[in-house]
Amino acid sequence: MNSKQRIQAALDGTPADHVPLTTWCFGLRAPDHLRWKTDGRPVTHWYTRRLEHLHALPHPWELEDEFRRAEAWLSLGLDDVLDISVPWAHHPEVTWTDSTLPPGAPGSDDRYPVMVREYRTPSGSLRHAVRRTGDEGEGWPLQPDCVPLIEDYNIPRAVEQAVSSPADVEAIKHLFVPPDAQQRAQFAERMAAMKAVADDKGLFVQAWTAFGMDAVVWFAGTEGAIMMSFDAPEAFARLVDLIAATDYARTELAVTTSGVDMVCQRGWYSSTDLWSPDLFDRYVSPHLRELTALAHRHGKKFGYVMTTGVEILGPRLADAGVDLLYFVDPVQDGIALEKARDLLGERMTMVGGTNALTLASGDPARIRDEVRRAVDVLGPTNRFILHPVDSLFPDTPWDGVEQMIAAWRECW
Repeated sequence: MNSKQRIQAALDGTPADHVPLTTWCFGLRAPDHLRWKTDGRPVTHWYTRRLEHLHALPHPWELEDEFRRAEAWLSLGLDDVLDISVPWAHHPEVTWTDSTLPPGAPGSDDRYPVMVREYRTPSGSLRHAVRRTGDEGEGWPLQPDCVPLIEDYNIPRAVEQAVSSPADVEAIKHLFVPPDAQQRAQFAERMAAMKAVADDKGLFVQAWTAFGMDAVVWFAGTEGAIMMSFDAPEAFARLVDLIAATDYARTELAVTTSGVDMVCQRGWYSSTDLWSPDLFDRYVSPHLRELTALAHRHGKKFGYVMTTGVEILGPRLADAGVDLLYFVDPVQDGIALEKARDLLGERMTMVGGTNALTLASGDPARIRDEVRRAVDVLGPTNRFILHPVDSLFPDTPWDGVEQMIAAWRECW
């Protein structure tokens, strides 16, 4: 079987030659013998096209790099998935200005400069202000020198969120809109190139198309979003609906483009760490059902990311039609693998079973035991993909990766 056939078998719940092993790279420092150069520049850290439009990376990550990373993993006997991200646009009448307040200035921060972006939209103005705290170190994404609307760095560093009151919600319909004609053409061009490589190398392709509650938190902040759901439920529902409309358009573009095997929704900020099951049922499930139905009408699978709260919300994802769950994590989520198997094993494909923290533990026995246990418990479902949750980071040691691979091979 090639890698795509193996992953497709896990999605269909049919036997494969062995349990697939995939990884996500979020700045993994590549070993010397697997490095390459792009445009004469050494590629020292590995990323994924999933991060496109979301983060400022220390160096460009071109389509060619996505292909070379996949080939590197395949050369080691692992599986890999090619990632592509569907862009979004803003209304052509939207304009903005950027400025920076020095530390100690009125409206700034005592310690850090504060970057400010002020939007002017047909529905009013928004102000988004974020502390500039500096970068995290070699290999990690960089904090932008401005305030993009969507960026994880913004959430904990915000002085003022883009949506800081219910009156700000309507402006989002101008700031987060479906991709324009030029973006659609660029996406089609990239997918054509990706499909050619995927067909040649036997690789699965997933497109990142929906943000859901992640966008709610990007726009309103964690505390602001939660409080709005209680204090201004009509405005909160409107915000969710505006995001869902663009998510739907982005998903529709992906499922109607040749070469996409699965579409995915982010859900890191949709778990029980932030939302009760009742709020999940009210605000997430209805739109999720629309997206899974759209994907299935076009013969595509649907993946969803949730790293915590799986025991409670995992069955709801299956009810909504999700085919693949990123992730089942016995470390950070603490879910018992037997519980995950019993709840989800016959309903959806589960990805995970081990954690990048385990790979960084420096304890080969722990890595071996965790991998073997995951394969032993979840492998018999035929719906399991071994994967270190959630990514391999700049501080993930290559020795730990090799120990995981060795333990996985022992299980064949």
